Amino acid sequence: MLSSKDRTMANVHINIGSNQNRRKNMSAAIQALELAFTDLKISSVFESPAEGFEGDDFYNVGVNAHTHLPIKETLKVLRDIEQKQGRDRTQPKFSSREIDLDLVLYDDMVDESANLPRDDILKYAFVLAPLAELNSELIHPIEGQSYQALWQRFQMNKEYELTQYNVNQVLKL
Repeated sequence: MLSSKDRTMANVHINIGSNQNRRKNMSAAIQALELAFTDLKISSVFESPAEGFEGDDFYNVGVNAHTHLPIKETLKVLRDIEQKQGRDRTQPKFSSREIDLDLVLYDDMVDESANLPRDDILKYAFVLAPLAELNSELIHPIEGQSYQALWQRFQMNKEYELTQYNVNQVLKL
């Protein structure tokens, strides 16, 4: 078995969301990701209304990074960061969040049990917009289209509210 140091680097895309103490929690999550992953690239901040419940607006960002970790260990790192930041996993799926870290892509891996690529890509503007911003030419491994093309199609066919901000101005990174 390969040790984590012998593995080739995987390209991952992580979506971070928060609607409680948004700036503080998102900045802390990015700092934690910088300790766990390498070569981080961070999208703009996208603000959107809560989906599926009444609540404060969310901030979301996409993060591209590299890791030696396999999928399960990558997911564990994300869960550990959420737990350290006070995420309560007993709350309903559609509820307010201190922090939410979702593994959206792991290379071009298709893994139903890990929800990769994450099905939210095609459902929510706050997942697809930052993904397309950072990975416009990358091809969705199931849809066979670039994320930019998927984002353009989404904008033409779905109603959504999304406001884009400069990440450095909002989160003071």
